[in-house]
Amino acid sequence: MIVEGRAIVYDSPTVLFEVEGRKYYEVIAQGALDGADMRDVPFRYNHAQSVMIMARTRNKTLELIPDSKGLLIRARLANTTAGRDLYELIKRGDIDKMSFAFTVKEDKYDRETRTRTIIKFGRIADVSAVDTPAYNDTYLAARSYFEAQAEAERQAAEAAEARRRRLILMTYC
Repeated sequence: MIVEGRAIVYDSPTVLFEVEGRKYYEVIAQGALDGADMRDVPFRYNHAQSVMIMARTRNKTLELIPDSKGLLIRARLANTTAGRDLYELIKRGDIDKMSFAFTVKEDKYDRETRTRTIIKFGRIADVSAVDTPAYNDTYLAARSYFEAQAEAERQAAEAAEARRRRLILMTYC
């Protein structure tokens, strides 16, 4: 039960709230994840601490992959009732967006455009599959069995090639 998605999208303004017709925005600057603490991040549903954790970086069932567009995630969901239910809802497309909980290390605010820009995150506290995201450019999808199998085979082939190269080096050194 593998799901993949984008929890953080750089340079994609979102409306955080509106007061008397005035919209207030937030945007995450490219590179905001550089140096952020992402050592122990759980994957949740709707940030709910009352629901079991579905995956976690600490035990390597959750991968966080920062790139030039933001943060990709790959999670192997727990084989629990909650995990299977969440996987099925993601697979059907009922839940197809993501969110994240965080602390801010550095930000700035532009009064003219009413935009908060997050320059650096301090810590990413969780990534979540959500019903209603703050950032609509996020996404989440279930991988098919065949995609997951092909990825596992690719990783096994890469590991075998790395072992082969080490043995060759050891032979000649």
